Amino acid sequence: MKKYIISISRQFGCGGHEIATKLSEKLNIPYYDKELMKRAAKESGFDENLFLFYDEKPTRSFLYNISADGFGAVTNSGVSLEDKIFQYQFDTIRKVAEEGSCIIVGRCADYILREEPNLFTVFLHADDSFRQNRVVNTYGLSDKNALKEIKATDKKRARFHNFYCDNKWGDAAAYDLSIDVSRLGIDNTVSLIMDYINKKFS
Repeated sequence: MKKYIISISRQFGCGGHEIATKLSEKLNIPYYDKELMKRAAKESGFDENLFLFYDEKPTRSFLYNISADGFGAVTNSGVSLEDKIFQYQFDTIRKVAEEGSCIIVGRCADYILREEPNLFTVFLHADDSFRQNRVVNTYGLSDKNALKEIKATDKKRARFHNFYCDNKWGDAAAYDLSIDVSRLGIDNTVSLIMDYINKKFS
């Protein structure tokens, strides 16, 4: 099978990390979620906690310093710390995509890699009840606080994506597939994505 990249964008609490993990195991290709932060930190020399702090959070200054194509290589002239963190993260996304087939979760990968000939993009969403139950069980939050965290995290992810990308976060027209995980469940969502991959790239 030819090299391909799977970019998974997701609402908080719909199982994006679990789905990426299962796809990675079944397809025998690596997946990158928080791992991107570790690698970017190692290659840049910055503390990993800086990458985790700014992970998927928009900063106003970056809009004005970013290169014309949206995601140019890191430079040292007049670039703030926040800008450098994002630039190294974006460079790392390109590097892992160059190395071979992989799965990348979030972090504007669908837009950064939009010129990749074999890029497959998917948006995962689910109803509030499904996500609330997962967040309560995963993080031990109350029902009320789980809903607050869902809304806050979705807002952050949408702002981050829409801040740097031309396409709108969550707009079905911007993705190859948009899947309601609460209707299919985790395993059936994995199977649907695998069927698509096998048909498109085999």
